Amino acid sequence: MLRVVLPKGSLEKATLELFEQADLGVVRGSDVHYRATIDDPRVLEVKILRPQEIAGYVESGLFDLGVTGRDWIEEPSADVVSLGELEYSKATDQPVRIVLAVADSSPVQSVADLAQASSPVRVATEYPSLTRRYLEAQGVKAEIMLSYGATEAKIPDIADVVVDMTETGGALRAAKLRIIATILVSHTEVIANHSSYADGAKRHAMEQIYTLLQGTLEARGKVLVKLNVAEVSLQAVIDLLPAMKSPTVSKLFGGSDYAVEAVVPKSVINVLIPDLKDAGATDIIELPLSKIVH
Repeated sequence: MLRVVLPKGSLEKATLELFEQADLGVVRGSDVHYRATIDDPRVLEVKILRPQEIAGYVESGLFDLGVTGRDWIEEPSADVVSLGELEYSKATDQPVRIVLAVADSSPVQSVADLAQASSPVRVATEYPSLTRRYLEAQGVKAEIMLSYGATEAKIPDIADVVVDMTETGGALRAAKLRIIATILVSHTEVIANHSSYADGAKRHAMEQIYTLLQGTLEARGKVLVKLNVAEVSLQAVIDLLPAMKSPTVSKLFGGSDYAVEAVVPKSVINVLIPDLKDAGATDIIELPLSKIVH
């Protein structure tokens, strides 16, 4: 039913892993193939293309559904429907930022300083349209040069300022650059073509796929803890549980003890389980989670 386009390049590995974990595994002949399939009745075809191109293709109707970053929606000003964000990027679950950076040694401390420059500021970037709109709004006269990569290396010989994407800031710091402003915070998003989204059956299929992806992300870093506890220790055990919501508590058949279960962060489990045992819990089980759908 749906023609789907997924990102190649920096987002590729994280995106394909997410789809696999969401039981929407992407199958292709090799890592260099652009055609793929998903064994799901809602998906007709899959292409894996550069994220810079995806929003434009979805806008034009070549694809019904796509995954790309907000930066590559804003750069071409693509008119698409956003089903929502997916909180992951190429290396972490944090969004990437599109930032302005100057050399550590530069006297420039803010965008306002750039606006005071007597001559146009030389700016190198992979985001010329986004950069132009931002700088014009800030009153900065700029000579904008398209960069095809290694943007941070363009200072000082080629550019005075770079506008670049960063996830951790490590590459900019390594190049002895200093961030002076953030233009855009960019999450990965699921986007749809307007006409396709207006089709009730296609919209329902899109929303179901987004639910699976979002539920998979929600489950990351969380586990299900199940345990038994005597009534006298019940409150002490519940007080220890950092549950998403109130834990589920039910009385065990034929006795006075209780069964308790809760979803908790995986990061606390190595401290939590011994504490639960000390508080009176028994038969403690930790179970992995695949999806959490609210």
